[in-house]
Amino acid sequence: MPTHHSDPFARFADWFAEATATEPNDPNAFALATATPDARPSVRIVLLKFWDERGFCFYTNLDSRKGAELAANPQVHMDFHWKSQRRQVRIDGHAELVADAEADAYFASRPRESQIGAWASVQSQPLPDRATFDTRIAEFTARFAGADVPRPPRWSGWRVVPDEIEFWQDRDNRLHERTLCTRTTNGWVTGLLYP
Repeated sequence: MPTHHSDPFARFADWFAEATATEPNDPNAFALATATPDARPSVRIVLLKFWDERGFCFYTNLDSRKGAELAANPQVHMDFHWKSQRRQVRIDGHAELVADAEADAYFASRPRESQIGAWASVQSQPLPDRATFDTRIAEFTARFAGADVPRPPRWSGWRVVPDEIEFWQDRDNRLHERTLCTRTTNGWVTGLLYP
């Protein structure tokens, strides 16, 4: 029988731990939906790198499409789908940049090749051919040879601060269980939704 928490972060911790134990690939993957200021939507899969009661963090090039959209319109939606658990977690909120110290610490923990890639990629911009990217990788590999790779100035993290967190559990005959947790000035309020 599943454990139900009035604290959505405790419930997320349980579900995330179960997904981590059963999902074959990237249990931290989620769909991130952003929109331009004129409400044109965009969605892509990104990886959750850290979370706590302040919110859910991912990292990217700030000049990428998602970075530009978040800077112009910080309203976002996240959707985790753990097929092996027959579960979803939907999160509505707003994104804010993480502190430089947090971004520095996470960047320093990445594999060196990923650090070099962050410098070499002009994310979301047109790429004439793969050889151009390979050349840039070689250039930055040589530039930082024998030294630590610093975080690029236009690379950082975003924290999604949730206003609502919905827990969706698949049930037979499409009689699903949906629990909606809504942030209020007095804490979280939890209720059920029809499937």
